[in-house]
Amino acid sequence: MKHKLPSQHYLIWPDGPGELRLSELLGALSHALDTTEGQPLGHAIRVTWIGCAIGERLGLAGDELHDLYYTLLLKDLGCSSNAARICQLYQVNDQVFKNAFKLVDGSTGSAMRFLFQHTAPGGSVLRRARTLAHVMRHAGPIVDDLIVTRCEQGAAIARDMGFSDRVAQGIHALDEHWDGSGRPDHVSGTAIPLGARIALAAQVADVFMTHGGVGNAMDEITARRGIWFDPAVADAALAVLRDKAFLASLASPDLADIVFAHSAASQTMGLDDAVLDRIIAGFARVIDAKSPFTRNHSARVATYVNHLTVALGCNTTTQRWMHRAALLHDIGKLGVPNRILDKPGQLDATERAVIEGHTLTGRNILSQITLLSQVGHLAAAHHERLDGTGYPLRLSGDQISMDVRILSCADIYDALAAERPYKPAFAPDKVRAIMDGMVGVAIDPQCYDALRDTLLA
Repeated sequence: MKHKLPSQHYLIWPDGPGELRLSELLGALSHALDTTEGQPLGHAIRVTWIGCAIGERLGLAGDELHDLYYTLLLKDLGCSSNAARICQLYQVNDQVFKNAFKLVDGSTGSAMRFLFQHTAPGGSVLRRARTLAHVMRHAGPIVDDLIVTRCEQGAAIARDMGFSDRVAQGIHALDEHWDGSGRPDHVSGTAIPLGARIALAAQVADVFMTHGGVGNAMDEITARRGIWFDPAVADAALAVLRDKAFLASLASPDLADIVFAHSAASQTMGLDDAVLDRIIAGFARVIDAKSPFTRNHSARVATYVNHLTVALGCNTTTQRWMHRAALLHDIGKLGVPNRILDKPGQLDATERAVIEGHTLTGRNILSQITLLSQVGHLAAAHHERLDGTGYPLRLSGDQISMDVRILSCADIYDALAAERPYKPAFAPDKVRAIMDGMVGVAIDPQCYDALRDTLLA
């Protein structure tokens, strides 16, 4: 059955990527990776600028510099894949944990202080003791597992996005150390890809600069020279950090534009619809890896949206953009701690505010670039309800576009049909009964008719 969609409810979607640069798209989306890592927004962009300056001092140019650029910008592609495990093992806010972990210098004393401070903080003495005992008893395998998961996931997504093997290898080897003490493969020296050696130094430089200034960063680079860092890379990094003109550029309010316009960004890879689709599909995997309860959620919602847009007679441009919007609608959840995302019981008022805030976080990330501004609107509004009791904007009735209604209907269906930390997966009959009661209150009748005809038949 075809369901006619009222024309006044359509959003006007762009025909394609237009003049948007690949670097600009990835730079905007990298802010989602920053939030997952507990880093200040713009961390990945700053690391890219620092790392490219190091690479240029080492003589990199052409394809090598291009691959380094995207290794740096996408270094944290696998970061969401171990968040739930960190929360579970250490009984901690995963973002706070990750932020603090980057300040550990590798010494035994520093590692022990970190564990005592960041394992089950705020818990009872007994709970902290038990958690610490488990972590310390299995420390090696635990850390190996967390880093391997992150490295393999990040490299796999980079390859699927269409980046070179050199980019993927650089992401995979980010946590390797010059002396062989790193992970995931414990390789050493020049066996570590150069992109990874530079990315690690650039990351440490930005983290320690953010926490204590350029002198602090230089002290850390110097202390780890020949241990964590390739001596040549460390020397290049120190030269970069002594360069007053470079430091001025790093502090520029226009840094993002400067980084996106870097010649290395456009060396070989342009941005068309096919590349845009691969990038968005890759970030959907990052989003869904954040919690075991949302694994493949974005992909499933996109599939349901496909069924609805076809059934409702949407044109092919709308169908394609709605698919993209469905894949990215929960990007703001990358900024929500897993202790809230995966909580099995009822959320308190503070936790509820954090989880509801993911909609506006998603809009803020996506709306940085004009091409994705309407996708950002859908990310912000997909929990609105026709009766005005949704969130975050309390939209109602005709204030809610048909595009939002389609996405919301698909999202509600998947939330009911899939397992969540607070409920089991509901059987089709129960899903149908619950959604029947939401029609006209939360769910658009036409969207539900289309869903029922295509997915609940």
